[in-house]
Amino acid sequence: MPNRRYSRFFPILFLLSDIASLNLAFYLANYLRFGSFIYLNDSYATLQVVLNIVWFFIFYFSRLQNINRESRLLDHLNKVLTALIINLSVVFAIWFAAKPFYYSRQHLFFTYLFFTFFIIGWRSSWHYLIRYYRAMGYNYRNFVVIGYGGLAKEIVAYFQKNPGFGYRFLGYFDNKKEDENVLGGINELGSFALKEKVDIIFCFLPRIYDKEVKKIIDFAENNLIKVKILSNFSKLSNKNLAIQKYGEIPIINVSAIPLDSHTNQIVKRAFDVIFSGIIIITILSWLIPLVGLIIKLESPGPIFFLQKRNGLNDKPFSILKFRTMKVHDDKEVVQATKNDNRITKIGNILRKTSIDELPQFINVFMGDMSVVGPRPHAVKHNQEFKKKIDRFIQRHAVKPGITGLAQAKGFRGETTTFSDISGRVRLDRFYVKNWSLLLDFKIIVLTIVSILRGSENAY
Repeated sequence: MPNRRYSRFFPILFLLSDIASLNLAFYLANYLRFGSFIYLNDSYATLQVVLNIVWFFIFYFSRLQNINRESRLLDHLNKVLTALIINLSVVFAIWFAAKPFYYSRQHLFFTYLFFTFFIIGWRSSWHYLIRYYRAMGYNYRNFVVIGYGGLAKEIVAYFQKNPGFGYRFLGYFDNKKEDENVLGGINELGSFALKEKVDIIFCFLPRIYDKEVKKIIDFAENNLIKVKILSNFSKLSNKNLAIQKYGEIPIINVSAIPLDSHTNQIVKRAFDVIFSGIIIITILSWLIPLVGLIIKLESPGPIFFLQKRNGLNDKPFSILKFRTMKVHDDKEVVQATKNDNRITKIGNILRKTSIDELPQFINVFMGDMSVVGPRPHAVKHNQEFKKKIDRFIQRHAVKPGITGLAQAKGFRGETTTFSDISGRVRLDRFYVKNWSLLLDFKIIVLTIVSILRGSENAY
């Protein structure tokens, strides 16, 4: 089959499809808000132009035009959601600076709600269609492997098992003829690569020397061929490997996590500020006075309960909750248990519904917490768990959250057994190593479902 390459058209396809999705969302928002697809006020034409210009710049800033053929759908969608959060941050900044109160906030909400669905929908469809197209034998890339055995065979098997990536294996080159797929020695690679139009060369380091690798790279760069290195570092248990450079010395960082990236930190913080700001304005602004009054009427004492917890980098901070217990003099930190007589009637309702946790959105807005992250423990319990559980401290590599993967999976309330806390920590460590904006959204949805269903451990 002919190897037709349309990748050069992808950037303009992605941009036009995104812009079409945005404008379709805008017209649907017009209809829902004003009863007409075409805006009745000319000022909305200006808003539409501004939104298109902002997305144009965010599109290229976030590099949404560059999608590797190896990328998973989750990686692709996470990149899109990250761009949407950045875009919303810019739009809100413009909104607050210009103060265009004559625009409908409901209209803007519907616009970005539909835009999110449309862009995720069409990009997901494209992902599966292009994978199918490549699996049928089109738009492929020819590759060879230098060195036979070990990881070299694994990478070949991986691409053969996943034809949707569009990689066509031509053969191995090795100075030892150990298999019929070894086409020849390393010195025979050059003529073969030019004749068969090789696109990528994988070099298996244990089988070739530094000088040979240097010659291969020189040859490849002179013929627009990509070179990728296979090494036994790939066998390390930590999937989050990153290459750093100190001067001209390359170093492999085996402890890298996604939130080490400054871009990811900015995106997560932007999401936290937007999300917590909306909750504070729309819910806490009236909920705090209402719940505070009920708490005061039932038992004397403060409205809020402040307690020291361990946060980012294990540093303590004061967590904020609605008070759910009678004021007592116990200095010992004791977890709430089922039928705990310290819990007030209103406190029992607040705990069952998780409403007692809502003031923590103020902690999020102030920067001590995140909407999603490992739940923080009391300082005393933290010190106990550190001694019992290996790598417990890893959960403090990111900010603690109002909810987390452990809570979304059902680990809520009292930790009565070692398996309870070890199960939480295992999920928390998974979250730290595999963070993505898409995972945050998934956890938020699962948490809402869990709260609506109710939990026996919520007391």
